[in-house]
Amino acid sequence: MLSASDLRKGLKIQIDGNPYLITNFEFSKPGKGQALYRCKMRNMINGNQLTKTYRSGDKFEKAFLEERKMQFLYHQDGEYHFMDTENYEQLFLTVDQLGDNVSFLMDNMDLEVLFFNDKPIDVSLPIFVNLTVTKADPWVKGDTSGTDTKPVTVETGYQLQVPPFVEEGDKIQIDTRTGEYVTRVKE
Repeated sequence: MLSASDLRKGLKIQIDGNPYLITNFEFSKPGKGQALYRCKMRNMINGNQLTKTYRSGDKFEKAFLEERKMQFLYHQDGEYHFMDTENYEQLFLTVDQLGDNVSFLMDNMDLEVLFFNDKPIDVSLPIFVNLTVTKADPWVKGDTSGTDTKPVTVETGYQLQVPPFVEEGDKIQIDTRTGEYVTRVKE
């Protein structure tokens, strides 16, 4: 059990059977009375935000989460299939569970899947992925629209802005946290 004094940003606790991640934390001690702990939290299953204030005597359960190394195999009919690299068991996640991560999934990609009570709830992608540009409009020389970027589409269907020198067929590195172009990859 955790007490209110253990609360801090980044801690994962269990409330009403659901895991929550503390995203913001404030401590205040009024002149009289107990200390107050104000927390902003995000439900790790459905993403709902919650703000609560706790007193110094409140107790919490720590959320027991497990990360497993898995490999992305393929997607079919809105289901994304993964395989545990240790016991070769397979599971699938839906687009709703994966969110924006589907834009960066490549066949045979190794990643971490987060489990809560033996149910997959989240996927941790590598920070950088290398993807091939499949569609890039040519840069018009003398374009003075004020932007030094152009839109491209990569092999997963994800669209982003890149510098004008990136061409169709180039391999580029993308930051999965922001979805932005990092650099062109030399092969």
